[in-house]
Amino acid sequence: MKKKQPFQPDWRKTPPEPLSFRSIFKWGAPDGFKHPNHGLYELLKSTFSMNDGHFSTKQNEGNSTVAVNKKTPAILSDEQIQTLENIVGKTNINTDDYARVKYSTGKTMEEIALLREGGTGPLCDLVVHPRNKDDIRQIVAYAHEQRIPVYTFGGGSSVTLGLTPVKGGITLVMSTHMNKITEFNETNQTITAESGIMGPELEQALNRAPVLYNSKHPYTCGHFPQSFEFSTLGGWILAKGSGQQSSYYGDACDMVISQEYVTPAGSFKTMDYPSTATGPMVNDIMKGSEGSFGILVSATMKIFRHMPQNRHRFSFIFPSFADAVNACRDISQGEFGMPSVLRISDPEETWIGLKQHGIEGTVLDKIITYKGYKPMERCLMIGHTEGEASFSRGVYRSVKKICRHHRGMTLTGYPVRKWEKGKFADPYMREDLNDFGITIDTLETGVTWDRLHKVHLEVREFIKSRPQTLCLTHCSHFYSQGTNLYFIFIGKFQSTAEYKAFQVEIIDRIERSGGSLSHHHGVGKMISPLMERHLGKEQMEVLKALKKHFDPENIMNPGGTLGFDPQEPPGIQQENAKISG
Repeated sequence: MKKKQPFQPDWRKTPPEPLSFRSIFKWGAPDGFKHPNHGLYELLKSTFSMNDGHFSTKQNEGNSTVAVNKKTPAILSDEQIQTLENIVGKTNINTDDYARVKYSTGKTMEEIALLREGGTGPLCDLVVHPRNKDDIRQIVAYAHEQRIPVYTFGGGSSVTLGLTPVKGGITLVMSTHMNKITEFNETNQTITAESGIMGPELEQALNRAPVLYNSKHPYTCGHFPQSFEFSTLGGWILAKGSGQQSSYYGDACDMVISQEYVTPAGSFKTMDYPSTATGPMVNDIMKGSEGSFGILVSATMKIFRHMPQNRHRFSFIFPSFADAVNACRDISQGEFGMPSVLRISDPEETWIGLKQHGIEGTVLDKIITYKGYKPMERCLMIGHTEGEASFSRGVYRSVKKICRHHRGMTLTGYPVRKWEKGKFADPYMREDLNDFGITIDTLETGVTWDRLHKVHLEVREFIKSRPQTLCLTHCSHFYSQGTNLYFIFIGKFQSTAEYKAFQVEIIDRIERSGGSLSHHHGVGKMISPLMERHLGKEQMEVLKALKKHFDPENIMNPGGTLGFDPQEPPGIQQENAKISG
């Protein structure tokens, strides 16, 4: 008798229809997919009291064609639209429904939920694709004169309502034309590029530098956020991003040498000295400004020699999260260099990760358990070192010594290779879960070592107090003084309002327990209501003074960004949209 194959849900395997809502909210490449394996599927069923029948019918797939009702009055007049068209040319202007929705939308769960139902949030009136910085100068000057709100769109991967055009106006799409490398300088080991260049294009050019620029060495940008495939240089800097190899290369803002901006108050380019004692650094002030001071048109970045041949992979299993944390703290404070990748998962994420990566139930899993590393107590560390050969090898040896001191058992480089294959692919599973009514989302925070366990415990306690809710947590960015906590929560919600209330409470618990509002996503308009409580009145007054100088008419990304012009966060709005079959 042939063994009956287990039920397999009909996970979506085809690209979204052109001009559909799904083509806007789908993560990543239209033809990119990653589906839950059988172990994770069984876990989802047991957690949410579901059976195969619940995975037979999809809901709110977002296959309908985008169409927008005209009830909301447009901010821009025909004369203003014509003036902007005269600046950039007719082919670089969009007023159609699809473009307005696409370039007004990020990747938050509330935006996605609304798009699945055929709705939208606030929309821009006009989409503009500037060709160069002269276009941007003219656009910003005219918008300032006419008091037209200006928003920017790079890769579209914001998860903080950072793109939401709360007050209408225009959205500038930076990645269409402003995506060029303008200078490669091997002597200074820098590269200068326009802010709309996508991560993969920048990295590919650096890897091929010997061919493209006749350089002595290949190079790397060193910045690999999970959104890497669909993120831009400008987004990295303006949201203060952090990549998966930040423990070695640094966060995005650590790599910035110089920036060029167009603001309503004027244009400027910061100097490209590696360091200078000329007062507070305007170059630093602009980092993380999330488009609220002006438009970043280009940046000069540090680059690094690309030496993947010297990579040493490692993984360890620890008896507890405390052991894993202690090992990472000793590594981070060891003064021997840092691994380029270093990640630890708490017990619940380790449990689910072993399922998802096909390790649970294998000989390796049985050995781990036999050795006393118990499920839902044990914690997984993965990582690798790189750089010059002897340096990479030395860091690798030091890491192994520390991990063994903290009761870590080596698992070889196998789990790391499994992670590397899917490190940009995991978000693709979101649509599969959403198709069957399961919500998955993330919130992250920066923490000091002495507050880490308090934040981890209190936030997890709140998330797990909600019945039938999974909470996976990891640390993936390390410093001598602390790390980050990345909370992934999975649950079923009756409505977007119920989900939103849960999310707001998690953010509140993170801040009250001693975490930062954000470690590497920025705050956008979603988290900004807590900015003054978090920073204090005096620091907020400094930021508001800068805002008033650069943008006196409040046209740059208005509507609550960074806590400026405070108001209720932009809610989901049904009245703007309808479903067209």
